[in-house]
Amino acid sequence: MKLFSVVFATVGLALTVAAEPININYHEDFGIPAATRIKYAEQARDFDGSRVLGGQISNLGQNPHFGGLIILLDDFRQSVCGSSLLSNTRLVTAAHCWRTAISQAIELTVVLASVNLFSGGVRIVTSDVELHAAYNSVNLNNDIAIIRISHVPYSHVVQRILLPTGDSDYAGTWGTTVGIGSSSNADIGVQQHAQLQVIRNEECAALYGPSVVTSSKLCTATTGGRGICGGDVGGPLSIGDVPSAQLIGIVSFYSQSGCDSALPAGFTRVTSYLSWIQARL
Repeated sequence: MKLFSVVFATVGLALTVAAEPININYHEDFGIPAATRIKYAEQARDFDGSRVLGGQISNLGQNPHFGGLIILLDDFRQSVCGSSLLSNTRLVTAAHCWRTAISQAIELTVVLASVNLFSGGVRIVTSDVELHAAYNSVNLNNDIAIIRISHVPYSHVVQRILLPTGDSDYAGTWGTTVGIGSSSNADIGVQQHAQLQVIRNEECAALYGPSVVTSSKLCTATTGGRGICGGDVGGPLSIGDVPSAQLIGIVSFYSQSGCDSALPAGFTRVTSYLSWIQARL
């Protein structure tokens, strides 16, 4: 268990507080098992569980900016993540979808225009992934990466998401997350979405520690059975309706205890990386 210290200057005392550990071995603990469950669920057409925790099944074209990712690791196992389409040739995802402290991807299959992951839609294979130079695989700081793909035309089921404007911290705002994740008690592998409320960074840092919850992160509450799960990592948190939806967060972390823990989820704060993203579009 990680520890951090909070210093109360008025009394000169240091209080050591236990920080909730986040999962940093994503592929082994979540992504690889999720890939197996999702594939079997699709093959069996077993669509009676729940994905994005407490989410609703998405219709084709409802989230036209979402790109599912089938990840081929260097040991030839498969994992899964999500991503968001920024242009005809660029997507953005979490850096640790490509590399963790112990796992390295060698190829991605980007899946657009499909509510399933292992079948249908527009499928593009790429190994052209650029991680943020300051990405830290231990605390998941700067957990962002750009994916380059061959040109894909826009349609009613494939559309880019807009980058955010302004400097809001979004605390109290409700956003939409999309994913094809996999919780511990359900095997369904169909795209889902859910509404999540952004909380203050201070609330999140009190649980996970300030080295994890920096100013370039934002967090959402996991309440009423709604939250993110394994294969949702790298996917979007957006505000507004399609086609004017804006990307404010990229799914980054949740508790090591798992996605059923009811603890907040962490996202890379997109407004902190606008210049980095725009330089790569």
